[in-house]
Amino acid sequence: MTSTVELTATDIPQERRLVTALPGPKSTELQARRVAAVSKGVSGMLPIYIDRAGGGILVDIDGNQLIDMGAGIAVTNVGNAAPAVVEAVQAQVAKFTHTCFMVTSYEGYVEVCEALNRLTPGDHDKRSALFNSGAEAVENAIKVSRAYTKRQAVVVFEHGYHGRTNLTMAMTAKNMPYKQSFGPFASEIYRVPLSYPFHDGNRAGADVAADVISKIEKEIGADNVAAIIIEPIAGEGGFIVPAPGFLPSLVSFANDNGIVFIADEIQTGFCRTGSWFASEHEGIVPDMMTTAKGIAGGLPLAGLTGRAEIMDSVHAGGLGGTYGGNPVACAAAVAAISIMEEQDLAGRAREIEAVMIPRLKSIAEKTGVIGDIRGRGAMIAVELVKKGTNTPDAEFTSAVSKACHAQGVVVLTAGTYGNVLRFLPPLVMPMHLLEEALDIIEEAFVSLTK
Repeated sequence: MTSTVELTATDIPQERRLVTALPGPKSTELQARRVAAVSKGVSGMLPIYIDRAGGGILVDIDGNQLIDMGAGIAVTNVGNAAPAVVEAVQAQVAKFTHTCFMVTSYEGYVEVCEALNRLTPGDHDKRSALFNSGAEAVENAIKVSRAYTKRQAVVVFEHGYHGRTNLTMAMTAKNMPYKQSFGPFASEIYRVPLSYPFHDGNRAGADVAADVISKIEKEIGADNVAAIIIEPIAGEGGFIVPAPGFLPSLVSFANDNGIVFIADEIQTGFCRTGSWFASEHEGIVPDMMTTAKGIAGGLPLAGLTGRAEIMDSVHAGGLGGTYGGNPVACAAAVAAISIMEEQDLAGRAREIEAVMIPRLKSIAEKTGVIGDIRGRGAMIAVELVKKGTNTPDAEFTSAVSKACHAQGVVVLTAGTYGNVLRFLPPLVMPMHLLEEALDIIEEAFVSLTK
């Protein structure tokens, strides 16, 4: 196992420390300022305010140190303020912060695209383009697919999440909070079932895919479909891992019918699942892939990578944006990718999985309220149900989350039914912190099920 000292690389003591109740007085004061200044439409899970972070620790402005089991929703895979990222960002800021790549180019953008072309699945000729957010990458993936195929229909999946813009809201499955009252939405988006083993009786992936393919052929027409887009592991939907065979069957169908197959790897990418990308677990090679979140150590950057003939089918000027591929974010990405390669963070994610799964199974056996444990690498979730049933229990899920927060462990919820606890620790988290977090999570489950 890679040493904790090498991985953590922060001067913040890697220990949980509560010096006030949560939130503390300074966070409470700042929360009042937030309420007066920030739109209520921007949610806030835990009303604490962070001063510093590193390794597996978040330090709030009251001096409390919390264990971070969320990594900013799978963003800080290399940790917060990783020294190599900080150094690269500082050096770039000192040179220039912006020119707009479409006006005058710079090496960082090219270097990130070269890395994406090299690291994403498949040895075919590739091209990439950079944007600001995952939603932008998804929107551009659809633009490119339509330009290349001269078709309009886009196939998406139940439980999927693709963003908060108008087009990506249409592609996202869950209504509340993402879509409620924001329509009308973009047209030519068609939703089909997702393989969800816990709720579809563990049906074989190929069988579920056959139903999906039949639905596409009968209700849309394969010749009308520009793209099929899917998260290899559904993120906001609850870390749903499709049954083996589901994804390969869809790829084969897409290839046979001239449909662009897009893997949305925005949450699953950059070593999070124990491979560079989740598509690798079943050996699928997407035509295009969207990336963001973990790419740049916390700075806003997103990528779209695809087959050269697809990506080059768009007219000059059809892709871009003022800030897309910002030089500072590109510098951070180059440094973050180097950390992932040099420290084998994909291997580290597998080590995290090897610790978490047995502990979560033990909690399930003790409490009887965990219906399913799933995920890959350091992207793990538990689905909570009423005892003896498969009925989702969102209320209990919320109670466990709040109990963990009160003890200084930041966990996230997810799922179409609001009954999933998801765990996304930074890949550089020391193992003793991970074990302590699991101890507190277990205490919360046990105390709430007595």
